[in-house]
Parts: sequence; C-alpha cells; structure tokens
Amino acid sequence: MPDRKLAVVTGASSGIGREIALLAAKDGYDLIVAADEPLVDAAAGLLAKGVEVEAVEADLATAAGVERLLAAAGGRPIDILVANAGHGLGHGFLDQPVDAWRHVIDTNITGTLLLLQPVLKAMVARGEGKVLITGSIAGHLAGSFQAVYNGTKAFVDSFAAAIGNELKDSGVTITCLKPGATETRFFERAGMLDTKVGQSEKDDPADVAKTGWDALLAGEHAVVHGLKNKAQVLVSGVLSEAATAEMHRKLAEPGSGTQG
Repeated sequence: MPDRKLAVVTGASSGIGREIALLAAKDGYDLIVAADEPLVDAAAGLLAKGVEVEAVEADLATAAGVERLLAAAGGRPIDILVANAGHGLGHGFLDQPVDAWRHVIDTNITGTLLLLQPVLKAMVARGEGKVLITGSIAGHLAGSFQAVYNGTKAFVDSFAAAIGNELKDSGVTITCLKPGATETRFFERAGMLDTKVGQSEKDDPADVAKTGWDALLAGEHAVVHGLKNKAQVLVSGVLSEAATAEMHRKLAEPGSGTQG
C-alpha cells in the first residue's frame, strides 16, 4: 500500500477538474481521475508529476458509473474527494429534450450524492477526510435560459452547506467552490457559444482551481472565486428572483452575443 494519500477528482478531463488534479499531484497525492470522456492527455500530465494515477471513464450520472469509480479505489482510503463533474444546458426549458435536462439533474445532483454518501461514510468512520464540491454562483441566480442548470447548482450549494454542518464535529470537512463563468468547454457543451456570457471574458480555470484547492486544504465551508463573482453574489442577495432572472436572461438568451 503506497504511503501517499489518495485524491479522487471527477470531471478531470479538462477545465477546473484537470487543474485541481494537477495541484493534488503537485502536493504528492496519488490520483483517481474520472470523466465521461477519455482521460489520456490528463492522465499523462499527472503521471509526469511522479504520482500514481488511475483514469476512469464513466458516466457519473448513473449508479453504474459511480460504482465503477468507487471500485477503482480498491478499498484504499480516499483522503480527498473533489466532486467536480457537472453539465450545463442552455436554451429555453421548453426547447430542451427531456433526456438532456434529466442528464443535467442526474449528473449534477443524483450522481454527486451517490458518490458523496459512501465516501463520506468511510471518512466519518475514520474521523478524517476532505471534500470539495463544485457548486456555482449560478446557484444564487434564477437562471433564465439555463434554468435547470442553475436550479441544480442552487441545490448543490445548499446541500454542501447543510452536510458540512451535519459533519462539523466528525473530523471531515466539506468545502463548496463557487466559480463564475470560467474558460472551459462548459459553454460549448451547453450549446451557449452564441450568448453574451458564452462570448465574454472568463476566469482562468487554473486560478479557480487554486482558489478551491486552498479553501479545501484550509477546511473552509465555501469560497467564491474572484471579486466580480463575489459582488454578483452580494447583489443577488438583495434583488428579487424576478430581477435576477431578467439579469440572467441578458447574459444567457440564445443569440445575445455579438459574434456571428
């Protein structure tokens, strides 16, 4: 059994998840990285850090995918879990296929909980462990033209805070990372490249990952990356949901961008 500790990072093929995995490897954690697409490039970059890496391609929207990921640990204690897998979905709710919006819910909520519960039970039994859950500032906004996604992130933000409180005396910490728009494949995969937010300047995923990793190690309850995003969260707290919905519409409505 290796002396190094083990970190599991989901959504690790690119973006924030990949950058967090690199930080974990730099700090000497062996890794199990998971995504719903091949992880060849991500795994190669992590192996170069001199740690053990296992890549698991699995759809974490399904119970079978979660079980495949958990089995990869082979009974080895998981010291850090980064529950970062998530999907977005743009356009109006009435235009979204049922399979598409259900997959967002199953990835962002159901799959996340299916993964968290057994990992947290084992951590609590040992009296130690750290979990980072990727929420979003979207959870603070009524998300016109991204309604299902924002709703799932409202759930994740709330759930992370609640479970963190439940486990406050257990030796296990729960940290919720709340990024804003970040330069990843998110908007492409969500079909939002023609929107104002899709075409806007976004945060560097490496910077967002560092914010989350530092907060995780410090055992913080939640962290919002960036002053602009913090201001948006503060403003959302004093506006009505109707007002935040109208604000979000201007950013996310199809065709709201300026590029052809």
